[in-house]
Amino acid sequence: MKKSKNIAGVDEVGRGCLAGPVVSAAVIFKKRIKNKHFIKDSKKLSFKQRYKISKYIKKNAYFAVGISSVEEINKFNILNATMLSMKRALKKLKKKPSLILIDGTSAPKGLKKVKTIIKGDEKNKVISAASIIAKVYRDILMIKLSKKYKWYRWEKNFGYGTKDHMKSLLKYGINRHHRIKFKPVHNILFKKKIKH
Repeated sequence: MKKSKNIAGVDEVGRGCLAGPVVSAAVIFKKRIKNKHFIKDSKKLSFKQRYKISKYIKKNAYFAVGISSVEEINKFNILNATMLSMKRALKKLKKKPSLILIDGTSAPKGLKKVKTIIKGDEKNKVISAASIIAKVYRDILMIKLSKKYKWYRWEKNFGYGTKDHMKSLLKYGINRHHRIKFKPVHNILFKKKIKH
């Protein structure tokens, strides 16, 4: 059996955050790519490592990023918004994949030749690459947002429910970048006025 070419890896970042969009990336390695050994699950790399490796991946792969906004997360729920961001990333890929490998247990409806892999970002290099691209993209986005909303420390917590983020939520309330249907945010919504 002939080995499949143009295998796309897909992963999302930010699914468990309290603020900011969910971001997915789709990656297809080019034939000449080497040195795959340092491409790992983005969670196991530092910010500097991810940033450096993402540059290497971008030079040696076809890639695309798909985003689902906070408004879409609030409207459709996080799972559906995540699937939407994955579809958008795949749609933007310049190269058409012959097989799509997705991290986790869920895949967007309507796609053909798809395989989901539990802990795929640890087991498969092309999924790991997608996790790095998505993570770097989202981290930079949250760093930019943190300049306007300094008190939430998004440049450090990237919108996750860390202690400093929760303290800021209790003190300053929420803003339009928070996911109002997520329980910690939803509970605070009734205690503080929305800040824009």
